[in-house]
Amino acid sequence: MKWIKENSLSLAFLVMFLLALAGQAVAGRLDFNDQQRAMGDQPVSLWEYVASSDFAVNVAENWQSEYLQFFLYIALTVWLVQKGSTESKAVEDAGGESDKEQQVGAYAAPDSPRWARSHGLRLWLFGNSLGLVMGLIFALSWAAQSVAGQAAYNSQRLADLRDPVSWGSYVTSPEFWNRSLQNWQSELLAVLSMVVLSIYLRQRGSSESKPVGAAHAATGVES
Repeated sequence: MKWIKENSLSLAFLVMFLLALAGQAVAGRLDFNDQQRAMGDQPVSLWEYVASSDFAVNVAENWQSEYLQFFLYIALTVWLVQKGSTESKAVEDAGGESDKEQQVGAYAAPDSPRWARSHGLRLWLFGNSLGLVMGLIFALSWAAQSVAGQAAYNSQRLADLRDPVSWGSYVTSPEFWNRSLQNWQSELLAVLSMVVLSIYLRQRGSSESKPVGAAHAATGVES
């Protein structure tokens, strides 16, 4: 029970993620089969739909937009600040900060990660590992979306008796960018809302909110 409590936030989001993904698969198959029947084609099983390019592109396009949001936020908040927001570091702390502030190299604590006590490339990699991994997942999700999207797009074109397109033609097509940008703009708006609303609004007990009685101008302060 102690382990569950100590990891309850991760476990809760993992369970919700799996339930949402399963729900997307079920609802997506029903919608896909409605379209199949309308065109006089045979419906597909749940497993056939999960293995299809239609399901893959819908999942990948959402993943890449989420990880783009995280990658940009992690990278930009190193240098950019927002006075009064809990989503920003203090205004005077903009930048990569000193080794002492970051507890690396000679300033590492006894319980610091081993790579935090190293130098050169290893320290740079570890010091930027969160942003690098988020950026890598975004790039892989984007690639998966482009490949699955091309397959789904070409399936529709063949059904309409049109020639399929190459991968290069697909990733420069309005279809691809419409899928991408409609997700990007919603993610960027959500981040903007969180940054600005956390200046003036509170959620008692949440680590994403400053204390209820904190001044609006208090920056980088969390409960």
